[in-house]
Amino acid sequence: MQPVLEIYAPDDFDLWPVAELQPYDFLPLSGALGPAEVGTAIMRIADCNNVDAEDDAEDDNSPPPPADPIDSFLHGLLTMDDLFAAGGLRVTDTTTGTTFLPGCCNGLEERHDWLEVLDGDGRASFGHDPSPLAERLGDTVRLTVDAEQDDSPVIELPLAELRRLLGAAERDLADFLHLAADWAAQHLPDHAASVTAALARALVLPGHHS
Repeated sequence: MQPVLEIYAPDDFDLWPVAELQPYDFLPLSGALGPAEVGTAIMRIADCNNVDAEDDAEDDNSPPPPADPIDSFLHGLLTMDDLFAAGGLRVTDTTTGTTFLPGCCNGLEERHDWLEVLDGDGRASFGHDPSPLAERLGDTVRLTVDAEQDDSPVIELPLAELRRLLGAAERDLADFLHLAADWAAQHLPDHAASVTAALARALVLPGHHS
C-alpha cells in the first residue's frame, strides 16, 4: 500500500525543477523521493488548488491573485480553507500483480475513509472510472478494483494486515512531508513555513486536520 498522487504532465512549468513523468500516472509519496520528484509533488498539489483568477475576480470579497508568478501559483494552496490532493492509496497484490487504484475525483485527504472499512460500517468507495470499493467481510477485507465490472479483479487481505498497511502509509506521508519541508526551505525560502503547513493540511497529517 502506497499513498500516491495523481500526476499530470506539466506544460512548460519553469517555476522550479520538476521530474519528467507520464501524464495520468501516480507518484508514490514517501521519504525516498529525489528533489525533482518532490518538486513535482508540490507543483501538483499546488495546481490542484490553483484558484481560477477569473473566478476570483468575480468574487468581490476575494483579493486578486499576486502578480509574482510563484506567489500567484501558490495562491490557492496558501489561502484556500479546503485543500485537495488528487490521488489516494494504491494497493498492489505482489502475488497476482493486481493493483487497486484510486478513481477520478478521489483525494489523499479522503484516505481516512479506510477507517470506515476497519471500524465503521465496513465499506468505502474511492472515486469513479474505475470505481474502487473496499468491503469488510468478517476478518477479511475485499478490495474490488472496479465495482462497475462484474468480473473485476479483487484483492483479499486480513483486517490486521490492512491496519498495518494503513499505518505504514501514514509514515510514508509523514516522511514525504519532512522531505518537502527541506525542499521548500531550499527552493521556496520565502514561503517554506506556509507551504509546509499547507501541505500538511492538504494531506491531513496529525496536528493539521482540515
